[in-house]
Order: sequence, then structure tokens, then C-alpha cells
Amino acid sequence: MALIKEIRQRTGLAIGVIAVGLILFLVGGDLLGPNSMLLGGQDTVVGEINGEEISYEEYVNRVEQIKQNYQRNTGRNPSENQLYSIREQAWQALMVEKVFTEQYQELGMIISDAELVDMVQGKNIVAELRQQLTNPETGEFDRQQLIAFLQSLENASPQQRAAWAQQEKVFADSRLRIKYDNLLASSSFANSEEAKLQHKMENAVADVQHLFVPYYVISDSAVNISDSELKAYLKEHSDRFEVSNARDIDYVQFNLHPSGEDTAAVVQDMNRLVADLKSTNNDSLFVLRNSQISTPFRTYRPGDMLPNTLSSNVEFPEEGKVYGPYITDRSSYVAYKVTDRFDGTPRMRASHILLSTEGMEGAEKEAVKQQAQDILNEIKETGNFAAAAQQYGQDGTARRGGDLGWFAKADFVEEFADATFAAKSTGLMDEIVETEYGYHIIKVTELPQTSSVKLATLELQLGPSEETRNEVFRNADYFAANSGNSQEFKDNAEEDGYRVMSANGLSPNARNLNNLSGARQVVRWAFAEASVGEVSEVFELDNAYVVATLKSKTKEGDASLDQVRSQVLAEVRKEKKAAKIKENLEGKESLEAMKEVYPEFASLGSTPDLKLNSNTIPGVGFAPKAIGAIFGLQEPGEMTPPIQEETGVIVAKLNSMTPAPEIADYTRYQNQLENTSSQRAAYMIMMAVEELADVKDYRYKFF
Repeated sequence: MALIKEIRQRTGLAIGVIAVGLILFLVGGDLLGPNSMLLGGQDTVVGEINGEEISYEEYVNRVEQIKQNYQRNTGRNPSENQLYSIREQAWQALMVEKVFTEQYQELGMIISDAELVDMVQGKNIVAELRQQLTNPETGEFDRQQLIAFLQSLENASPQQRAAWAQQEKVFADSRLRIKYDNLLASSSFANSEEAKLQHKMENAVADVQHLFVPYYVISDSAVNISDSELKAYLKEHSDRFEVSNARDIDYVQFNLHPSGEDTAAVVQDMNRLVADLKSTNNDSLFVLRNSQISTPFRTYRPGDMLPNTLSSNVEFPEEGKVYGPYITDRSSYVAYKVTDRFDGTPRMRASHILLSTEGMEGAEKEAVKQQAQDILNEIKETGNFAAAAQQYGQDGTARRGGDLGWFAKADFVEEFADATFAAKSTGLMDEIVETEYGYHIIKVTELPQTSSVKLATLELQLGPSEETRNEVFRNADYFAANSGNSQEFKDNAEEDGYRVMSANGLSPNARNLNNLSGARQVVRWAFAEASVGEVSEVFELDNAYVVATLKSKTKEGDASLDQVRSQVLAEVRKEKKAAKIKENLEGKESLEAMKEVYPEFASLGSTPDLKLNSNTIPGVGFAPKAIGAIFGLQEPGEMTPPIQEETGVIVAKLNSMTPAPEIADYTRYQNQLENTSSQRAAYMIMMAVEELADVKDYRYKFF
């Protein structure tokens, strides 16, 4: 009995140990990691925005919201790459909330109830909703699906209604950001003097001769540089040599390539499935069950390109036939079956230039109409629609020459759709079209087409089998187990014939090692866990196993001389060589005489059409300081002083200067500057916000 009692006591202990072990296995290693709250870790801050700490919990909750939206919209879990994108969206959303919301309130910017209704069920349904509610048969947005969904919300569960309310908030926040960006973009302004300068930069022409003396005319050994000089240079130019939080690692990559047996097995499976695809009566179900791609059955509408593997092998795929298998550049075998050819919803392609009249009435609106007519007349003369769209267009299509891509009639407001679909030929439309958004100048690039194709795609990946993976893993694991430090790592790699690769200057948020993608776990190990000289465990990436060793750590801030010695040395050496070259050229009155100082290496050249907006001189290279000096010369025959550039010293002589001709109206250049500025506005706003909000990102410690 005593023995039985002892066994029972031990069994209870064993069960407890096993239970704890299972919990740790299910929860993951983070529970015992450096940020573990279980072991008293306090580092639960993933970043700071505008002086406010962002907790791990707040950030993960935001990620989870976006992740759930993704799952609802796609019906599948996000991949690792998609999860990275979701995390970035969550971080951006927090920045908007912590910084931009305050700006919206100060400006009185809102999304009204009527505007929100229009975004989710009116004439201007947001693109995200259009993509979510697409008819799989036609590939077009299905308004009936939207109506049915909105009606179903009346009887939906509280969780479903809450999810829709959250989705509407996302739409509203996105629209507010667009309004804010557009507001600042529309404030972009260039005055008449800036326009005149732009005109001068584009049209003033200098005819010059130039002498170029490269730095290598003086050997490195001829220039003596002390540490004190390097330190003085670094101190004076410290802002140019700041270093970021970074890591340097060495790693050995154990590639996962399919063996000959693996390839033979895939080919055998592919041939069997191709035979079945030829005989099946349900193509879509067959490829959904057997193909290893996410969208194996798809409708290709006018404007959609058939897969290149098919179009490059078959000129006109016939309905009912199976083509392939072909090997792809994705390391897979693929075959196609044309399930159906039919006439679908007509789609066409056009470009436009929008001049907005929102909020305008009377004479102000009439002035915009006249401007649109003037632009139309200008295009008729020049024939360059794309350039005019970039210069005058007032919506997002301007940067791509006004191109709207392929669209169906239902995709646009009635006036625009009626006008474009009534076109009898391609080309510039004679009349301006007015809609609620303003006046449109339209160029039809493709007339309406209806021919559509349903295509079933059968694709099998050519990858390593489990047996091959296990063999490669055993090699990697043996190497890692026998490498206790960086020196043993190098010695073992040399002995076993493995190539050691380096990834230097890794940033905390890096996801790749050189060309090796999906390496986030290696980067996180280097930043969150590893000490210098430590060798990692085996990491499994998409197409390889990796074993790494940490070489060095760099903390963010001003660089020490040891960290940037080679860069500082190169800059100081250039300065000293430039000084010697200038000294040797002093007193020489012509470019030819200067060339004789370095007859073998100095070069003489001429540029008859140099412009002020250039930053390079033909035959010399990048030389912005020299170009600026050239356009500062006043008289023919005048020479610049010797000018130090990136690769050598330049002296230029002005032969003649053709000034930019005077013109009556500089509006074109003013618009050009304003458009360039407005197109960069969203990016510049985000950069400014991050700087002013002093955003600090510590997510690399957790993800």
C-alpha cells in the first residue's frame, strides 16, 4: 500500500510538471523571454508617440482588430508577409490616432453621417468595400451583395454589428487622413519669382569648356593624415556620421533544394492531375481541391492579362482544352484549362484631367470651365495629354498621366460614364464633361470590350520533401551544436566547406538577410537575445535553414571614430588631395596650361548645352557645385576657380551664355512647381509628423 501511495504522489507531481510544460509549449517562448511578465519583466512598451508610451497590450489589440477584418474579408488567415503589413497598418493607425486626431479637431474636420452613408452605400463607395463585394462570376462590384449585407445587420449579433461599426470607423479615419493630406497639398504654392527661376533653370544654356583632375592623380601614400585630423573632421561633420541601432552578423545558409526524387514525385503527381483535369466536368472544384495557389479559378476580363506562362506558349487558348504542364520561374509546374469564353460586362480604358469645382458657384465655376477649355485647346495643339495631366490634373491620376485604367460603366458617376461609353473611337474627346466633381478633359485609350475568359489553373510547387528537409536540418543542427562561439563557427564552416556570409548594419525592423527573405526571427534574435560572439540555434526560413553568430552591436547616436574610420578617412583624404591639386593649378591662366600639370590623367572636355537644372557634366559626372559656379560667371572667357567635387577637381571656362528667353506668362512653371510639391505632400507630412511627434519604435523587441 505504501508503494501505491508513493506512486500516486509521484504521479500527481508528474502530471503537474507535464501540465506546466504543455502551457509553456502552447503559449510560446515569449513567456520566459526577456520581456516576460511572468518572471517580473517590465519591458512592455512597444514605442512612444508624441510623448505617450504605447503598451504591448494596446498595440496587440489594434493588430488583432485589423487581423480580424482581414480574416472576415478574405476568409483566410494572413501569411507572415501579410501579418507584417497588418502590424504596420496598426502602427500607422496609432500614429494617426495619437497625432493626427488632434490636428483634425483643431481644424474642425469631420466625416458627416451623410458622407459616411455615401461611402458605404451611395455613389462613392470606398474601394475597400468594392473589392470585398465582388461577384465571382463577373469580377465586378455587386451592389446587391452590399444591400443584402446591410439589411442583414438588423438581425445580426452584437459582435457582428460591433465589427461593422469598427469597419466604418476605419473608413472614416482613412477619409479624414485623405482630407487632411489634400488640404495641405492644396496649400502648396509657388510665387512668380520661383516660377521665373524654374523657367531659367530649364531654359538657360551655357556653352562651356571644363578641365577635370581626378583625385587618383595623387597617391594615397602622398597624403599624411593623423588621428587628430580625423577626429577634428568627425567633430565638425558629426551630423553626417550618425549611426543607428544596428547589428552585424555572420551566418551559414543551408539551402532547401528539392532532390531528384522530389522532382520526379511532383512530375508524376502533375501528370496524373492533368489527365484528371482533362476529363473532369467541374473544373473550378477540381483546381480548388488540387492546386497549390490561392486563386486557382479566375475570370479574366477586358484589360486583364492572361498568365504569362500561358500566353507565351499558346496564342489563342481554346475553350475546353488543357495546356501544359509548364515549369514556371516560381519553381512550380502549372497547367491551364479554359473553362468558358463569354461576353461579360463591357469595360473600357480612358485617361482624364479633372479640374475640381467642389464648393464653387457662379463666376468662380465658370472660370474653371474656361481654364478646362484652354487646356483642351492646348492638348489639341501639342498632342501631349499625359504631360498636361501631370501639370494640371487635380486628383490622384495626375501623377500617372491621368490614366484611369480599365473600368465598367457602373464604376463612375453617370455623366462621366455616359460620355466615355458613347465614344465611337479612341483619342481626345472634343467636349468637356461636367460632373459633380468638376470638369473633365477625357482621352479614350481603349473602346468598350466584352470578351472574358474563365481559367482554371492547376499548379504544384516543386519543393523539398520532408525527407530532404530532415537531412538538411540534421546538417545545420550538427553545425550549430558544435559551434560554441564565433571562432568555432568560422573554423567549423571552413572545415566543412560552408560559405560564411555577412549581414552588416541590420536595422531593428529588417526582415531579410541580404537576398534571403523571411528572416525576421534571425534579426529579432540578434537584437533581443544574443550577446556578441554567441552562436544561434537553427532557424527555419522559407527556403533554407540558417545558423548565425553575432559579430557586433551598434547603439544609436553619434558615431565613434572607430565605427566610421574608413568613411572619415576617405573624406579627409579627398580634401587634402583637392588642396594639393588646387595649389598645383594656381597661377595657370588657361585650361590647357592646367592640363599640362597632370598630362596623363587630367581631361579637357566641352559641353555646349549645359543647363542649370542639371546636376552632372558629361564626361565628368556628378558636379552640382561646379554647375552652380558656371552659371554665376558673367562674361565669355571667364573661368571658375578650381572646385572640389565628389571624384575630383573641376575648372570651367564660359564660352557663351544663352539666357532663358523672357515670356509673358510663367503660369506653366508655377503649376509645375505646385504639382510637384502637392504630390509629395502626403509623404512629407508623414515624415514631419514622425519627427515632431518624436516617434520611437521598439516593436523589434517583440515581433
